[in-house]
Amino acid sequence: MDNLAHGLFGAALAETGLKRVSPLATATLVIGANLPDVDAVTVLLGRDAALLHRRGWTHGVLAMAILPFALTAAMLLWDRLVRRRKGKAPVRAGPLLALSFLSVLSHPLLDLLNTYGVRLLMPFDGRWFYGDALFIVDPWLWLIMGAAVVLARGRGRLGTAAWMVLGAAASALVLGFGAVPLAAKIAWLAGVGAIVVLRLAGPTPRAVARLALGCVVALAVYVAAMVAGTRAAVAAARAHQAGTDVAMAGPVAADPFVREGIVRAGGVYRRFVARWGGDLEWVGDPVPHAPPDAVVERALAQRPGLRNWLRFPAFRAERRPDGGFTVRVWDLRYVWPGESSRGIGMAVIEVAP
Repeated sequence: MDNLAHGLFGAALAETGLKRVSPLATATLVIGANLPDVDAVTVLLGRDAALLHRRGWTHGVLAMAILPFALTAAMLLWDRLVRRRKGKAPVRAGPLLALSFLSVLSHPLLDLLNTYGVRLLMPFDGRWFYGDALFIVDPWLWLIMGAAVVLARGRGRLGTAAWMVLGAAASALVLGFGAVPLAAKIAWLAGVGAIVVLRLAGPTPRAVARLALGCVVALAVYVAAMVAGTRAAVAAARAHQAGTDVAMAGPVAADPFVREGIVRAGGVYRRFVARWGGDLEWVGDPVPHAPPDAVVERALAQRPGLRNWLRFPAFRAERRPDGGFTVRVWDLRYVWPGESSRGIGMAVIEVAP
């Protein structure tokens, strides 16, 4: 998931009443919810390095055991060097550690819900795990988690202005993204309008805590429904295509009633669209499934991160006049051969003669 979603989830947890556990509870929950993404620094080393290292070590079981203690130590240091100098009572380590574990563990669990995947067993096992339930940037998660946080935070002019800017930016992304259906855009505007009305009404702190808890429950129900929708789409695809040995279905942007998926059967990949209450539709031409040959193997050796990350790979090698090859690699989760790349899921690798 994106970091706004992680941060809002941590902040919403704080508003359920957990912020009263410790003076540093909210900061701990928000920082911890984003902490495993420290591996984002690997993007500075290049795209392939990012694919090789992202959602690996810092998202695995070893990091889940270590990062909460590191976060707690950092918060206690902040408390000692900053808060206590202002005459405030010291915070207790136990509650901070519990909040740290809760927030850090929430991160890979949210990441698990999309099609990109996460390596939960690192560094002991590099297998990828996929939930295929939520789009990697899910506006409904923003709306559900943002409701409680917006209502509880920033009553002053500066805070109100900050939330207005964030709301406008999020709305611009949702309304300006062509793949988002009109009904979803209308629902988004209605949700934002409801949050504005509730904020102007000025709910009490007790009402906000109840609302925050309700939002967390609503998120759990939404996720459960999305998981069920994905499983139903996979079952429908298997029923339509005899001999299927591998199948997946993933969410689309902002539309919880549609899934796009892939099946592998009879030596080819086929793509489908499944709509809630409608028939399954096959789209596009089948793509052959074949293991990489010697040329493709040489190409993938140059991109170990890509090779490690591929889930539904397809390859095409074209000989150049100099005797070398241009190898195109697709991950069919995100782009189909013949389509323009959407920024992820396609690579072009030059292989020397």
